[in-house]
Amino acid sequence: MTSLYASLDKARPYILSIVRIVVALLFLEHGLQKFFGFPVPGPAQLPPLLQVQGAIEIVGGILLLVGAYTRVVAFILSGDMAVAYFMSHHPRGFFPVGNGGDAAILYCFIFLYFVFAGAGIWSLDRVFLKQE
Repeated sequence: MTSLYASLDKARPYILSIVRIVVALLFLEHGLQKFFGFPVPGPAQLPPLLQVQGAIEIVGGILLLVGAYTRVVAFILSGDMAVAYFMSHHPRGFFPVGNGGDAAILYCFIFLYFVFAGAGIWSLDRVFLKQE
């Protein structure tokens, strides 16, 4: 049983990188939808707050995707998602399943995890900043 855990521990930095990349791509889609209507059409008219949010999603998603300044970016995105939840979703009801805030909460906490875990082995942080 110990060898199983040892094998799993060896894969940890790679899995962390894969999770970071997938989360970044999913998050990036939200910004691309707002500005470019890709991969699905977004709102026709974007109020200024959603324009700022879209920019945060695009820039933050790209930085997280390549693993650049991951801990700082993840901290900002975690706070961003907490604010988004309480501004947009919580007023519609208490439970996330009812107010549509599931994704915002999940993003908030996975970004918070990246603050502490870092970017993983496949990242610019590791290459240029010598971070693990």
